[in-house]
Amino acid sequence: MSKARPGRKSPTIHRGPDHSAPYPVSRLAPGFELVDLAREIEAADATLASHASGKLKLIAEQIRTLQEQAREILEQTRRDQALHRAACAFRRQPGKIYHLYRKPDGSTYFSLLAPEDWSGRPPHDFLGSWRLENDMSWSPADALDQPPDDDMARLLRMLDE
Repeated sequence: MSKARPGRKSPTIHRGPDHSAPYPVSRLAPGFELVDLAREIEAADATLASHASGKLKLIAEQIRTLQEQAREILEQTRRDQALHRAACAFRRQPGKIYHLYRKPDGSTYFSLLAPEDWSGRPPHDFLGSWRLENDMSWSPADALDQPPDDDMARLLRMLDE
């Protein structure tokens, strides 16, 4: 038996299954050198960087999409606010279509009469027709091809199916 040198640990021998050994235990095991380890670490780093880059690109695209949606919401809100500020001589009811006109002084007002109702010659500039929705937003009448937005009715129809 050899004596351990001072300042050095005595070698430990692995006692357990070969697959858990920290070093090759068979003469047939492939050689494993420091260069191979560095190459493996480099490949792992490249793969991880590629995965992280892909995920970050996806998040960036989602952020751009959310920013665009936020811009659209703000534009619609500004438009709806301007429409609510138009003069109106009657009580507005959700689901009804109103026609917007501009007077020569620049002020706007809603009318129940469409340009056709004026025999094609409205008294002021016609700006468009709008439907007031249940959530108090406005939808352009020319883009409508469905009944007024009634979430509860839609929900009940879905439940019946």
